[in-house]
Amino acid sequence: MNNAKFATALHILSLLDYSKDEQLSSEYIASSINLNAALVRKEISNLKKLGFISSREGNGGGYSLTRASSGILLSEIYFAVRQAPLLGRTNSPNPACTVGRQINTHLDNLYAAAELSLTDKLKQQTLADFTKNFDPA
Repeated sequence: MNNAKFATALHILSLLDYSKDEQLSSEYIASSINLNAALVRKEISNLKKLGFISSREGNGGGYSLTRASSGILLSEIYFAVRQAPLLGRTNSPNPACTVGRQINTHLDNLYAAAELSLTDKLKQQTLADFTKNFDPA
């Protein structure tokens, strides 16, 4: 995936699940991730468009999950924020070369198999399962 979108989305959603009885502000979420609040608001906006998050305006407002975390698979989050193949893109090799002419086909097959392995694992865990890993300390 070559970027932090999945990790950031999972952090936001885990924090909202962990604090399910509260409405969290973007500033609070940003402080947990240790990112600029503007960047976090952009990710929150994306997750809101994707139907994971709702917001409430005004005093006591903030963000919360739109549905139970037990019904959100980690694979669903991954596919929602995925921007590029897991291992990146292929090259533009020399078509006159035996390896160059064939490499992208073989890389595509390798990348697809690796991503299938990852997503199969992510399909086995919900957001609730993931959030249970966090001990109050």
